[in-house]
Amino acid sequence: MTLVSSQLNQYLQRSFDLTEDIVVVSNILEQDGSLLSHVDNKLAMFLVNIEKDYFPHRRDLDGRSVGAGRAVIANAPVYLNLYVMFAANFSGNNYTESLKFISNTIDYFQRRPVFDHANAPELDPRIQKLVLDIENLPITDLANLWGILSGKYMPSVLYRMRMVAFDSDDVVTQVPRVRNLPSGARR
Repeated sequence: MTLVSSQLNQYLQRSFDLTEDIVVVSNILEQDGSLLSHVDNKLAMFLVNIEKDYFPHRRDLDGRSVGAGRAVIANAPVYLNLYVMFAANFSGNNYTESLKFISNTIDYFQRRPVFDHANAPELDPRIQKLVLDIENLPITDLANLWGILSGKYMPSVLYRMRMVAFDSDDVVTQVPRVRNLPSGARR
């Protein structure tokens, strides 16, 4: 999340000639329900949910070649969907700033929905790529989500960040590779 917020921050700083960070990775509320002061006039990025992706778009092979007729059996990577909210916390006369930063956030991720090692070299090496998609919520689900978060709606957009692969590279075992059967052998 820090990588995505950093990249978005750079884009918004260039777009609006800002010198300070406008995107902060943070909750919007203290545990007592009061607004956090460091998110005033900022675009807060925070995690809403984590779910396991049972059907990732790309499957890795369980066995990896190590040479000399042997293969490594490793635990399969875990693919997660992270639901990330961008909420613009600009109140009073600055309300239109909320709309400006939300629309520019949408614009940025429309132009650059994928983060990989080619366009973001600082991406964690265990992660192949991140893909951000807007997540549409029916108004009742949105109301429920904001009820859980604070009870007070802020201009916001929800993204599903998918294909987050945590691959520990832990070797479970090494096994000999299966060789081709001789032409006369039974199957």
